[in-house]
Amino acid sequence: MGKIRRRVKAKSSFFNWWYFAISVGITVTLIVLVYIQENLSWALGFGIPCIVLVVALLVFLLGSRTYRYSAKENGKNPFMRIGRVIVRAIRNRQNTPSAIPSEEDACQWRQCSEQLKFLNKALLAPDGSLVGQNVCSVNDVEDTKALLKIVPIWITSLAYAIVFAQTSTFFTKQGATLDRKIASSFRVPAATLQTFIGFSIMIFIPVYDRIVVPISRRLTRKPSGITMLQRIGSGMVFSMISMVTAALVETKRLEAAKDNGLLDLPKVTIPMSIWWLAPQYILCGVADVLTIVGLQEFCYDQVPKELRSLGISIYLSIFGIGSFLSTFLISTINKATSGDGQESWFANNLNRAHLDYFYWLLTGLSALGFTAYLYFARSYIYNKESAI
Repeated sequence: MGKIRRRVKAKSSFFNWWYFAISVGITVTLIVLVYIQENLSWALGFGIPCIVLVVALLVFLLGSRTYRYSAKENGKNPFMRIGRVIVRAIRNRQNTPSAIPSEEDACQWRQCSEQLKFLNKALLAPDGSLVGQNVCSVNDVEDTKALLKIVPIWITSLAYAIVFAQTSTFFTKQGATLDRKIASSFRVPAATLQTFIGFSIMIFIPVYDRIVVPISRRLTRKPSGITMLQRIGSGMVFSMISMVTAALVETKRLEAAKDNGLLDLPKVTIPMSIWWLAPQYILCGVADVLTIVGLQEFCYDQVPKELRSLGISIYLSIFGIGSFLSTFLISTINKATSGDGQESWFANNLNRAHLDYFYWLLTGLSALGFTAYLYFARSYIYNKESAI
């Protein structure tokens, strides 16, 4: 028991510091390489990452010689096992268990969980008798359930991914219109504004891992402090707050443009400090620490052991599909709001656009996604090891 608890603690902490390292790399890139590309040379700006990648590849190859692979517990292809369970469950959907031939088979049937109970029929033969280990085992059925249980969480996380896509697009475009001077002769490149997210992540991860988790661990008696789903949901709340903040700041930016007669002068800097954008970036960084790292750990931990790499792919697909949905949403809104000679919400002249409306829409979409997420998260049953 103690060994498992230590493993759960270590795994949760690993994902925190893994994302911390990634954020450090991204932040350094945004500060150093963006400056080099804009002020020195684009060739040098691309050459440095190339050299770094070559060094990283060499280190990886050196480490791969000493890496120890875990022994496979089951020689069967995991995708074949899961596909077989789904096919047999569909074929046996009309069947009910008949007389159970032995106590061993009865025990096997009782080992199946109650969630997604229809998959239990994968253990039945066409005549209703249990087929035992010859076709589908209890482990096969439970692994299939573990994978399918993630689907509602995956779907409801897409709203968060749509919001996540805005930090590198419209946030940057907003910043390009504001006063970016931080010294008499230095202007912050618009793309570098994303360092606000990186710095907030680098500050909040140590605070979360070393302060928040130990305190919550004492309160909840759980090795990870709060559960993975609670962590993900908390990040969604911060994401909503960031959209509310972004909408309010954009409203103020539009008012500043109007008050200074700049509505039709998009290339003229609005007399409003770039620091007004800092709160929405910082809130997005806090949301990332909670939701992104939580999703990494959740998707890795809750899939069958043989499908851990698929779990990380499931996590990454949330943000890939979220970006596609963001593009589709923007395209649809652009067409709907640009008719009859009106300015689109996303007009090239941001002073005539309405990003504030879009941010309010994302706030509502996030609230809807979070409500659906709560419904599925509350009924979710963790795998046994994670529940300890």
